[in-house]
Amino acid sequence: QVQLVESGGGLVQPGGSLRLSCAASGFTFDHYAIGWFRQAPGKEREGVSCISSSSDGSAYYADSVKGRFTVSRDNTKNTVYLQMNSLKLEDTAVYYCATTCVVFPENGGYFGSWGQGTQVTVSS
Repeated sequence: QVQLVESGGGLVQPGGSLRLSCAASGFTFDHYAIGWFRQAPGKEREGVSCISSSSDGSAYYADSVKGRFTVSRDNTKNTVYLQMNSLKLEDTAVYYCATTCVVFPENGGYFGSWGQGTQVTVSS
């Protein structure tokens, strides 16, 4: 079955860096764009970044992370990465990866396959 597993979250000070990983299995990985999303307490889930399935690896970034976050993928390892630099307090959230680039509520959940999330906490 389709499985996405995020890792790499943790506690970091403002200005610090983290690299998240999203390990995928159960589907033809290089046929899918993969999105990163986050959800802070009391807020809606929002898109952070998305990387295409194509060999050029074209990517999208939310304005709030542009210039600080970089998404990449290694199709030989079925893994997508999110390098997060210059982290801010407002980046604190649970980060998810998914087989979609949009947040689309569906049947009590969201369209696409999602991981369980990894907590990122930015705090001094």
